[in-house]
Amino acid sequence: MVHIGGAVPAGAAGAAAASGIGARPYVELTFDAQGDAGPGAREGVFGIEATDLLVFAHGWNSDRSTAIRLFDRFYAPFADLVGTGVRLGYVGVVWPSIRFSDEPIPDFDARGAVGAAPESGRPGHGTALDPVTRQALGAFWPGRAAELDRIAELLEERPTREGDFTEFGALVRELAGVDGVGPGDDLSAPFAPREVPDFLSGDVLRVCREFTAALAEAGATLPGDGRGAGDSPGPGLSMGGGTRTLWNGAKEVLRQATYYQMKARAGVVGEHGLGPLLAELAGRRPALRVHLIGHSFGGRLVSFALRGLPSGARNVKSLTVLQGAFSHYAFADNLPHDRGRGGALRGLQGRVDGPVTACHSPYDSSLKVFYPLASRMAGDSAGLLGFDERWGAIGHDGIRGVPGSPRLTLDAALRDGLPGAGCVSVDAGSVVRRGGAPSGAHSDICHEELARLVVAAGRMGR
Repeated sequence: MVHIGGAVPAGAAGAAAASGIGARPYVELTFDAQGDAGPGAREGVFGIEATDLLVFAHGWNSDRSTAIRLFDRFYAPFADLVGTGVRLGYVGVVWPSIRFSDEPIPDFDARGAVGAAPESGRPGHGTALDPVTRQALGAFWPGRAAELDRIAELLEERPTREGDFTEFGALVRELAGVDGVGPGDDLSAPFAPREVPDFLSGDVLRVCREFTAALAEAGATLPGDGRGAGDSPGPGLSMGGGTRTLWNGAKEVLRQATYYQMKARAGVVGEHGLGPLLAELAGRRPALRVHLIGHSFGGRLVSFALRGLPSGARNVKSLTVLQGAFSHYAFADNLPHDRGRGGALRGLQGRVDGPVTACHSPYDSSLKVFYPLASRMAGDSAGLLGFDERWGAIGHDGIRGVPGSPRLTLDAALRDGLPGAGCVSVDAGSVVRRGGAPSGAHSDICHEELARLVVAAGRMGR
């Protein structure tokens, strides 16, 4: 456990110890789906005595306990990396997320994926919802026990009738709220009517077929029809032999529906929750230097917090995105496929008084395979698996569409430093490389090298 010197506000040390965080002083900043902070959290952040405040938002594959373990592991090296004049404070941003417990997180899950096939030597996937995931889905979609029970039944039994797949698709659509939701109806609503992705609106069997093929591409061993654990259908598979294997893809449809809900929540919590809090912090504590860190959709959250900052605020000194699950064109001035439009965060890197650093890795299957697959909105009958650059993730290949943005290896960034401002992409594949199917190295982020990168970005080093 890491302890730091300096004054600790009343209750902060106890809160850190109670939450299992060794870094001190620490405050847990909890938001609901609308971006409202939990009781006392704002004042806790405002009261931290520090020169530099690290604010870390977890990603999609987290419940609160997993997020706390992640914060503790990631924050552990920092006290030994910063200069003598730096007094660190630590914040963990906890927001409504969900954990599919069959996705292993390196160093967190000794057993690996639920349903693994030890005899094959490859990680398993499994279609049934394990009890932990079923409970998490109930908390994620409260009041929908009947729908979730039926979904769990279908995934357990894997029937072969086309009508059962149609029923499954309808249930997931209902849970995802894709019908009758307008842009202004609900801040956390994931879809506007024109933006429902093809995996929720297209032919269910085709989508399940494509997701099943993607799982096989990502290295998962898939339970099939009794002809072997690796029985995976090709794009031309029709009803009949191999149909039960398609329930692997059906489970991925359910998983992706939760991801899209969390994608919307991450933007809302960032813009309407964390951003205004940082703006108020700038007024109350103008000398406090803030360093934003986000993993996966947490990277989207801290990036969208820039929307909630006034243009004159200068307290955010660095922003580091680890395996970000949002568009690599988010900061682009112009989209290459639509020159009349810019990215959702166009020009907002200027609200960071330091670099916006995007770490990416070629070993992240979640962002290499599934993000572009699920992000395509058009119902192309030719299939979804062809990578379309428009839908690439920032955690797969870095920041795109921002002229003059350097692209560095992690070794070069740590050796030579980062730019003083603007966007920079860092290939972290030298350390972000471990993890099982289907997400690959997406959550392999607890490395001292990445902590050193955050320190370098924030000019906090010795």
